[in-house]
Amino acid sequence: MTAKNKFTITLIAAHAQGTRATGQFDSENGEKHALQAAESVVPAQPGTLTLPNDADPRALSLDGITRVDLHFPKFTDGRAYSQAFLLRRRLGFKGEIRATGDVLVDQLVQMQRSGFDVAVLREDQNAAHAQRQFDRFGAFYQGDAVTTAPHFLRAA
Repeated sequence: MTAKNKFTITLIAAHAQGTRATGQFDSENGEKHALQAAESVVPAQPGTLTLPNDADPRALSLDGITRVDLHFPKFTDGRAYSQAFLLRRRLGFKGEIRATGDVLVDQLVQMQRSGFDVAVLREDQNAAHAQRQFDRFGAFYQGDAVTTAPHFLRAA
């Protein structure tokens, strides 16, 4: 019997018309919530910190920060995964970690395992295909930023 991978992430998918759609996928309950159109994504707000890829999150004060935006300049640049992991596991950041930039549906599972809560998909990506990506991976043997215990130590 394979354990079901708990996965909840909010997606923000950019569309060519300049509107955005948001949706939440929750694989623990097997639900795929409908995408809802929104006019725009709110720009940086108080309590939001945008980190460049070369910044070390351990050197920053997170007092009063509720959201951290991490940028993927290219989908092949994975430094934001390390930053997210440091924020969640080493610094214990409980706020929202958002992936921006060149974000593909193929990256979502690893993003969730690294500690991301929200992903702003690249304009040509289809958010409706995200659930298929989540369904491909039912469970992971190793622990990660979200579920720290390895599979053999988790309660059955």
